[in-house]
Amino acid sequence: HVQLVESGGGSVQAGGSLRLSCVASNVHMRHFYWAWFRQPPGKEREGVAAISSDYRSTYADSVKGRFTISRDNAKRTLYLQMNSLKPEDTAMYYCAARQGYLSWAALLWQGGYDYWGQGTQVTVS
Repeated sequence: HVQLVESGGGSVQAGGSLRLSCVASNVHMRHFYWAWFRQPPGKEREGVAAISSDYRSTYADSVKGRFTISRDNAKRTLYLQMNSLKPEDTAMYYCAARQGYLSWAALLWQGGYDYWGQGTQVTVS
C-alpha cells in the first residue's frame, strides 16, 4: 500500500529556512499529483503547494515567492523548500498524493487527495 512519511520539520527563527521531505513507498511518482497542506493550531487544514503529474505547480498566495515544491522521482521524494519563514507559517505540514486527474483549480483542495502522511511540525518564532 501507499505510504508517505514526512520529515524536516522543526523550530526556526523568523526569516529562516527549512526543507521538508516526503518519502513515498509503493508508488510511481509520475502517475500521481502531489501536494503539501498545513494545519495551523486551532485552524483548518489548508493547501500550501501542489505539483501535478506533468510538473505544473501552484501555491497558496500566502507562500508564493517563499516556498518551492519539487520532486525527485528517482528518490521517490517530494520536497517543500520554505524560505523567509514567518510565525504565521507555524503549522503541522502534511504530504498528500492523488492518483488520477485533478483540475488546476482543485490542486490545493484537500478532498482531491487520496493518501496522506502523518505530518511534520514546523514552528516559527
